[in-house]
Amino acid sequence: MVASPTRIIASWQSRARQPDASGEVVRDGVCVAWERYGAAAPVPGQPTILLLPTWSIVHSRVWKLQVPYLARQFRVLTFDGRGNGRSDRPSSPSAYAAHEFVEDAVAVLDATSTERAVIVGFSMGGGYALRLAAEHPDRVLGAVLVAPAAGLGIPHPARSSHPFDEDLGIDEGWLRENAFSWRRDWRGYAEFFMGEVLSEPHSTKPIEDMVGWALETDPETMIRIDAAPFMEHDADGVALTGRDAALDYLARVRCPALVIHGTDDHVIPFEAGRRVAEGLRAPLVAFEGGGHSPLGRDPVRVNLLIRDFVRGLGRRP
Repeated sequence: MVASPTRIIASWQSRARQPDASGEVVRDGVCVAWERYGAAAPVPGQPTILLLPTWSIVHSRVWKLQVPYLARQFRVLTFDGRGNGRSDRPSSPSAYAAHEFVEDAVAVLDATSTERAVIVGFSMGGGYALRLAAEHPDRVLGAVLVAPAAGLGIPHPARSSHPFDEDLGIDEGWLRENAFSWRRDWRGYAEFFMGEVLSEPHSTKPIEDMVGWALETDPETMIRIDAAPFMEHDADGVALTGRDAALDYLARVRCPALVIHGTDDHVIPFEAGRRVAEGLRAPLVAFEGGGHSPLGRDPVRVNLLIRDFVRGLGRRP
């Protein structure tokens, strides 16, 4: 597999907290960029939090409202998912399989001398978190899943009612979620999709941020990602349908977990989050009237939930 010869460099934006270190890991020729906030190695009483990438339509700046607060109390790691930010854009769909994102996470833990971490996954990153906790239980202290996309077969009806690889000739609404439409008007799709992600009133600024990050990748990369396997094997590598594989991962997770989900999510139905919480035997915190990105619209509450979850791990027997 050959990685893209060039990488789009994420625009430098002012930050409330600059990273204390940054670096890259390379796996099978694909370079993945990471950042560390806090000490070079974990210190007693200061657990490490790994904020996982989500769908590569955005990069690690999606955590911009979590990092400054959490890094005041914990050691924090982030990395750009392959396909966006400072990471490579491989040319093969197989390079974007969920398994690759999980192994990238393990490589980042190794590169930062992190034996174990609390992992936090948002949307598609919730699926990565499930696989990481099931496949590498020795590396995971606990898991927080925000609006998780876990492959349980509970899609938003409007998103699943039309083909992706057939030119519909229409660039409106969810019909924009189509390879041909992406090629015609990637910005138009990004603006529509981020409006659905942040569906609450007065979301102009976070929508602008998310659209800007989406424009740091391109439609051909996202089409490859769409074709990549997500939840199509169980934790032993046995081929299963997406739903059965997801149920297998849920059953294998043994670490403490917490699920957060908005009740008015326009991207991943609230019912999907409820079933993930049920499968993990974990608490479900419902954000009444909240959309798909509580971390962007209600960051204070999300940050406090993550903080209390991490602190609570130290009190568990």
